[in-house]
Amino acid sequence: MNEWPDGFSNDDRRRGESEPTRVMGHVQRQGGYPPQPPQQPPAEPPLPPSLSPRRAAAAGGVPHQSSGPGGRPPGPGGAPGGPVTNRPAGDGRRRWPRRVLWTSLGLVGALIITTIATYFWADSKLHRDVDLSKVIERPKGGDGTNYLIVGSDSREGMSAEDKKRLHTGSADGKRTDSVMILHVGDNGNTMISLPRDSEVEIPSFRGSESGKLYPGQGRKVKLNAAYAEDGPELLVRTIEAETGLRIDHYAEIGFDGFADVVDAVGGVEMDIPRDIKDSKSGADFKKGKQTLNGEEALAFVRTRYALPGSDLDRTKNQQKFLAALADQAAKPTTILNPFSFYPVAGAGLDSLIVDKDMGLTDLAEMFWAMKGVTGGDGKSMNIPLAGSNGSNLLWDEAKVKKLVEQLNNDEKVTVSGN
Repeated sequence: MNEWPDGFSNDDRRRGESEPTRVMGHVQRQGGYPPQPPQQPPAEPPLPPSLSPRRAAAAGGVPHQSSGPGGRPPGPGGAPGGPVTNRPAGDGRRRWPRRVLWTSLGLVGALIITTIATYFWADSKLHRDVDLSKVIERPKGGDGTNYLIVGSDSREGMSAEDKKRLHTGSADGKRTDSVMILHVGDNGNTMISLPRDSEVEIPSFRGSESGKLYPGQGRKVKLNAAYAEDGPELLVRTIEAETGLRIDHYAEIGFDGFADVVDAVGGVEMDIPRDIKDSKSGADFKKGKQTLNGEEALAFVRTRYALPGSDLDRTKNQQKFLAALADQAAKPTTILNPFSFYPVAGAGLDSLIVDKDMGLTDLAEMFWAMKGVTGGDGKSMNIPLAGSNGSNLLWDEAKVKKLVEQLNNDEKVTVSGN
């Protein structure tokens, strides 16, 4: 008996038995049709015996993995039937540029932070104690920049043991042991040593501490007496009055600081041309190349009585030593090594006294120009002399006037010195 509804043929019955029921998502099932379970995806057909999973992956099929039943990769926890993951080939290689980029950015950031921190650290160490605004009747400035570099015999802060070790004596106050003008310009840099025995006239000046105006009285003294009388401000005032050259910046280092810098760089090699023995400076050197420590270096640059030319030969030795010291301090092994750089920079900055307007960029310009000049890139000379008045050295006024004119115009210096 046919139990199918009217209108259904046997062919329709066979189709109903062989085809799964289609569920229409937008039709609400009514009445007695029970809900149908979700359809499971058909199992993957097994690989032919002649085609292994690795070969199938090479042929463009499922990538080679440990397969579960039916050729499917294992699921989470090793359960069979997990999802197939197709990880793109070369994904690890694509991550390398990203890693390199982030590493580079990190290094650049660290470098910037270190540079900024070093700048503020160095800036805080500068002793800006000299006020050039107290200098009166100043000459008009020319082209280029003029630095006055002074080595003083200050013993401030030195113990009795230090004074004995460095052979400095115990004189009160302080005087100039070396005075140099460094001109930095576009047509070559020039360093001019002014012997401390140079005869100068103390001009009118305003006291650096009292603010009192002292009129000029025509007093003739040695150059180092100007410093001893009222410090850096009067020294600058006297040099400007004698030369007509405006001093833009001032830098000074004392005995103890000089020795500390030399020791911080690990000593300085010098080729000493003759045997030198001077009981007053403590110098005791044999001819030839040798590395001088701080104590020995100070004795070398202070020696004058054991030299045939006395003060003039001493200024030449000072310039020669500054060249070697600057070269040692500027070596990559010093600058690029933080274990060397910070002790050297710290010793130098702790020892320097500069003017209130001196910045780190000015200090760097001064150092590199001094290094270049004393190393042979530029002109290094003594102020032109015209004889002496007793133990006082007299300047050649005509040559000095020509020299100052060339410096003010930032011209190549053709004047020769002693």
